[in-house]
Amino acid sequence: MTDIRFLGATPIERLKALMDRLRTDCPWDAEQSFETIAPYTIEEAYEVSEAIDRKDMVSLREELGDLLFQVIFQTKIASEVAGFDFDDVCDDLTRKMVVRHPHVFEFKDNRSAKEQTVSWEETKAAERDAKGHTSLLDDVPLALPELMRAAKLQKRAARVGFDWPNLEGVIDKIVEEAQEVTEAAELKDQDAIEGEIGDLLFAVTNLARKLDVDPELALRRTNSKFTTRFKFIESDAKANSRDVKDMTLDEMEALWQAAKKL
Repeated sequence: MTDIRFLGATPIERLKALMDRLRTDCPWDAEQSFETIAPYTIEEAYEVSEAIDRKDMVSLREELGDLLFQVIFQTKIASEVAGFDFDDVCDDLTRKMVVRHPHVFEFKDNRSAKEQTVSWEETKAAERDAKGHTSLLDDVPLALPELMRAAKLQKRAARVGFDWPNLEGVIDKIVEEAQEVTEAAELKDQDAIEGEIGDLLFAVTNLARKLDVDPELALRRTNSKFTTRFKFIESDAKANSRDVKDMTLDEMEALWQAAKKL
């Protein structure tokens, strides 16, 4: 294994020195910007999540490193054009976490996790006010996956009472939106179809939130099941020297049902 201690005394010093060297001597790294690196940062965050889902600790170690590298990269660029660096980010984060955890750093108490969550949200609300936000929704990131963003928007609105009082109202809304999708489809109005499907997805997301289910994770779980079961169909077709596209729907459905029993 290559001895990397020449780059610095501590792991974080070595990583920062590596980034300095890459930014200076590597043509590709030297020409990157906040905007060009951002997609990689998002990708690495998803790969961390995927490793956690798989309970793959070897991959998790690697993916956390890749994500940390993105932070180092972005803060290196920031040190060149925005007047702050990695250490500033760490200091700001530490201060913020201390402020958001008064029950840890200012006093000890016996508040429940739910009570601490309320305090956390109150502190974050004060921070939003200090930043000049005029709406509860202002700092819900636009870059989030839309399903996740919908859940966050709904959660924010619910804090001030803009919420369905019970599950029945949400389920009725889902039924209503499904009917409106059907009506738009019958009219063959593509713009209306898109709008109504969006409304339906938003309503289903609301149901997930009311039932304390993360809709993003729920859909990921279903995507995984679908992938496994469809691959079972493909494997069976290959084992019988068939092309899956030549199978009938009834044949594929029979294999799908068999896959569900595994």
